[in-house]
Amino acid sequence: MMTLNERLDLIEPKILEKSFRTGRGTANEINFWIFDYKPEDEMAVRAHVSYLKQRVNNAHDDVRIVEFDLYKLMLDVLREKNYLDKVIQMEQVKTSEAIVNPIKKTLRLTLDGDLVIGKIAKSIVPERDVIFLTGVGKAWPVIRSHTVLNNLHSKIDKNPLVMFFPGDYTNELRLFGEITDDNYYRAFKLIER
Repeated sequence: MMTLNERLDLIEPKILEKSFRTGRGTANEINFWIFDYKPEDEMAVRAHVSYLKQRVNNAHDDVRIVEFDLYKLMLDVLREKNYLDKVIQMEQVKTSEAIVNPIKKTLRLTLDGDLVIGKIAKSIVPERDVIFLTGVGKAWPVIRSHTVLNNLHSKIDKNPLVMFFPGDYTNELRLFGEITDDNYYRAFKLIER
């Protein structure tokens, strides 16, 4: 079993492989990957993602890492819709659980005009960008990781995507190692534990 640092060190050479950036599998699988890790390693993973973005983006003209923090995307959409202050007020009067569904409706999650998916799809350069999805734990339970992956696969087919997942990924996503998000068979493990 590898340490977290050993696994993190293997990300850069993996994403710089031409076959990683350009290919689909032999069965035409989508180019989606999951880097799962222990939730307590969140800060180390965040720091490494930041380091990788700077290192790769400054050293290579033909590849760029584009990070999308799902929590920040959610807040951006709520601000743009002038809904963030209303959500904060609603949470103060009601409960955190009471605001989940209204936020989902505002984000149009799982609908054709999903605003989070739209922001991601509009912000990438096909065949150049490697997409890093972060903030999975911060955005839960409003944004569910399996929902994002399911909705992105129809919008993004020329870019590899790596979701940094604080939990376990086998044939299901177990957020924080405890909450079963859903079965998701399409993605591959980026680096085995």
